[in-house]
Amino acid sequence: MGGINLNGLFIKPPSSLLAEAYDALDPNGNITIKWDIISWTPDGYVAVVTMFNFQQYRHISAPGWTLSWTWAKKEVIWTMMGGQATDQGDCSRYKTSPPHCCKKTPSIVDLLPGTPYNQQIANCCKGGVINSWAQEPNNYGSSFQLSVGAAGTTNKTVKPPKNFTLLAPGPGYTCGPAVVGHPSKFISQDGRRVTQAMMTWNVTCTYSQFLAQKTPTCCVSLSSFYNETIVPCPTCTCGCQNNDTHPGSCVNPRSPYLASVVNGPGKNSLTPLVQCTKHMCPIRVHWHVKLNYKEYWRVKVTITNFNYRMNYSQWNLVVQHPNFDNLTQIFSFNYKPLTPYTSINDTAMLWGVKFYNDFLNQAGPMGNVQSELLFRKDKSTFTFEKGWAFPRRVYFNGDNCVMPPPEAYPHLPNAGSRLKFSIFIFFMTSLTLFFLFE
Repeated sequence: MGGINLNGLFIKPPSSLLAEAYDALDPNGNITIKWDIISWTPDGYVAVVTMFNFQQYRHISAPGWTLSWTWAKKEVIWTMMGGQATDQGDCSRYKTSPPHCCKKTPSIVDLLPGTPYNQQIANCCKGGVINSWAQEPNNYGSSFQLSVGAAGTTNKTVKPPKNFTLLAPGPGYTCGPAVVGHPSKFISQDGRRVTQAMMTWNVTCTYSQFLAQKTPTCCVSLSSFYNETIVPCPTCTCGCQNNDTHPGSCVNPRSPYLASVVNGPGKNSLTPLVQCTKHMCPIRVHWHVKLNYKEYWRVKVTITNFNYRMNYSQWNLVVQHPNFDNLTQIFSFNYKPLTPYTSINDTAMLWGVKFYNDFLNQAGPMGNVQSELLFRKDKSTFTFEKGWAFPRRVYFNGDNCVMPPPEAYPHLPNAGSRLKFSIFIFFMTSLTLFFLFE
């Protein structure tokens, strides 16, 4: 695979990764941090730090990333562009012009959109939001620049930071040590000149849903045209209603005090405030087998947001089903095939159409998006029996959703039921004809 030019920085996507990559559907997915020293200063260096999201479908949503590390020596940050430290720390030893940050373990955040141009660098100032590689192939990075002092002024005296931590926006990522890599190359805007970093360190961060959230964040419900049973999300999938020990853990949508609860204390908290349901999940994905044609079959997918404190922008859904290699048409969603197993095309990434349904509103009447998928039948594999028509695995925004148990799936009527149904139809038709011609 060739390299990618992202705002002048020439990089190569990872061909292999740490063996402990967490996601079977995105085995090479990671966030790579490149620390490029671009020039030396009298007491240190100037570096550009860039985070590349090489995950196919997992993105960093608002309020954005926070990156921290521990300095190897007594380094300070003199100035920054494109980002800022959240805490200056104790800079009392500097009598004039104190540094931007003197903390041993600084925490850095992105600047917001609309930042003055004299504080920006290329690929910065998105409020910490980074899109996934597959969803936004030209917008999956974030950069900031810092001038580091008390650091050493040569390749032999400078030391890489340690203990990198990436919060995006909560826990979930585990970062490895900084490793010396090939110096990054920067291409000028006219493409006629290439410059090179003095030194480059690479840090790889991989994701674990268990670290991010010990309880699930989404669930799947199922239904079909051939069975009146609607299979709900399993009870207590994401928690249980318990007003005795956790009062206010959920909100009744019919409560007259709904607005005051939603807009009350903690309204800017990342902790979900969910609608009271049996499953208590912020997100539910419903898969409905809708119609059966001679050569095709149709599915309706609905994503419902039960979280009163979260709007999901740039949401995405990943679904694993064996018939995706015969997907014929999809309505009102974008589609991209994912092939984690190279030769098997059974995994699809779905996301909203920009400015139409790429924004999943918080809980309420507008808190859902939906689409329909039309599949062509492969007579050698197609069946409605034994749950084949339902997905094997579903992810929402990169988190694995809990499926109902297989024995609960809507099943086809058995042969006896079909026979009784046919006899009943024949009897009613004959009776109708008898009265019509009587």
